[in-house]
Amino acid sequence: MGKNPQGAVIPVLNLKGQYLALQDEIQLAIQKVLSTQSFILGENVAALEEEIAQYCGVGYGVGVASGTDALLLALKAAGVGPGDEVIVPAFSFVATADVVGLLGAIPVFVDIDPTSYTIDVSQVKASITSNTRAVIPVHLYGQPANMAELLTICEEHGLILIGDTAQALGADYHESPVCSFGDFGCISFFPSKNLGGYGDGGMIVVKQKEQADLLKKLRSHGSSVKYCSEIQGWNSRLDELQAAILRVKLPYLDQWNLIRAEHAAMYNQILGDIDGLVIPKTMSDRTHVFHQYTVRVANRDAIRTMMLESGIETAVHYPIPLHLQPMYRSLGYRKGDLPVAERAAEQVLSLPVYPELEDSQIERISLALRAAVESQMEVLLPIEA
Repeated sequence: MGKNPQGAVIPVLNLKGQYLALQDEIQLAIQKVLSTQSFILGENVAALEEEIAQYCGVGYGVGVASGTDALLLALKAAGVGPGDEVIVPAFSFVATADVVGLLGAIPVFVDIDPTSYTIDVSQVKASITSNTRAVIPVHLYGQPANMAELLTICEEHGLILIGDTAQALGADYHESPVCSFGDFGCISFFPSKNLGGYGDGGMIVVKQKEQADLLKKLRSHGSSVKYCSEIQGWNSRLDELQAAILRVKLPYLDQWNLIRAEHAAMYNQILGDIDGLVIPKTMSDRTHVFHQYTVRVANRDAIRTMMLESGIETAVHYPIPLHLQPMYRSLGYRKGDLPVAERAAEQVLSLPVYPELEDSQIERISLALRAAVESQMEVLLPIEA
């Protein structure tokens, strides 16, 4: 295969195209914030909290400094502390588990479903002990986890259910916003997300005012009245500039998600007949907002190199399963313990899928991937436990 024979590199992420389309609106929103000189917990944060809560079908939103902090504060509000166990999937970004340890609790890793890449519900049930306090399903790549069964399990065992919705804002489960399921919904506004800011940012959505009030204390040094800290807390506040930018973008989110789904359908049509390639599958009872369009293939790293030589960037989400991360060595997990997550980490490859991608680019990406896979002459084994 030649070195980039078709011209310009297709990036795996293109934030500039989205900005250029909204440049005037965003600049106006930023200028309004600058003119007020109100930067912390101002009118834009309050308005965005209401708008996101309404979008998610819940009562309240609490803006925080990042998606990671959303998970951390949700766990703290749920009463998770030292010695508690929190069940998390082994295949996710490390933040999902990192926040558990920050509170002195212990992450308990379980495998994933081989089709949806979300948490394996049967393993959740088998992993519950007297120390289990919460479960954090991750709606990975933009597809909801099996929340109905998880809700049943958590209700039966008195567990807190915290949805990691960092990648799935706008996705539906059983025709309702996935953020509305469980005790807390945790959102990330990291720039690469389907609704991304221009820096870190996050939000927690909840149904009850008491939950929202507690989270607001936790994000502001445990204080609801200035200079009076009632409980131990953090400094984790979504700032006005990010909120103003996100308010400009929010009305476009459904349209962007629809375009992502259309891109995914086009990929599926072109790539669906390639031996040795597994394309994403959307489960029948949920919608997929395709934060990532992620395929599976043997010899992933070699194929990724070939794609780059053809002028196409790809990404790996994620190359090391959480239970095998060096930071969790003391927990005693070994290679082979969670085989579905381990094989996924060796085989997943994310293709460009952002809304600004053109059909001709999708065709070029697909042809390059077909050529790379066929050149390897290795049939991909099924991913299974």
